[in-house]
Amino acid sequence: MSEQVWVNGALVDAASAVVPVADHGLTVGDGLFETMKVVGGKAFAVSRHLRRLRRSAAGLGLRNVPDDGELRAAIEMTVAANGPEVGRVRLTVTGGPGPAGTTRGEAAPTVLVVCGPRTEWEASAAVATVPWPRNERGVLAGLKTTSYAENVIALSHAHAAGASEALFGNTVGNLCEGTGTNVFVVLDGRLVTPPLAAGCLAGITRELLLEVASA
Repeated sequence: MSEQVWVNGALVDAASAVVPVADHGLTVGDGLFETMKVVGGKAFAVSRHLRRLRRSAAGLGLRNVPDDGELRAAIEMTVAANGPEVGRVRLTVTGGPGPAGTTRGEAAPTVLVVCGPRTEWEASAAVATVPWPRNERGVLAGLKTTSYAENVIALSHAHAAGASEALFGNTVGNLCEGTGTNVFVVLDGRLVTPPLAAGCLAGITRELLLEVASA
């Protein structure tokens, strides 16, 4: 069976899926996304991911995002259509087609759902710090947007140093986060992590770990 993806309300073959060349997610990185682990054919922590997506949409000023019921159905249908080997699913919502430049158009958002294999993580990893800070006061601080070029550069820097993840400080020199990870440290028997005010993403795993640790 060919890979199936969700594009704006319908499942289509991945090989024939298209988005407009003027889509703002492509031209200016105007979009947001959530990636969920799939366990037993079901996406994990969907409600938490959708709540974060709403916060990101509000931060971007992205309007007319489909309601949670529609997005949940799109996720479920895409996972089911791709069989039992699915390990993760990504939901992407962009600003939709727009005029040239940064002004957002009046078109409805583009909604994409794509499945992939499970990511297998090593028990330990080398990390490297990078010389570029996260801006904890920036307009995108804490939002999970498709504007990931900064992370791409930082991760490439880490790989060149023989590490598998890069760690950012923020503008005042405090530990912030990795390119795709939150950071936890055990200090004197206490589990600590940078606060959201440091500019890090409110990770779903972070959220769950804090709930379990405080129970």
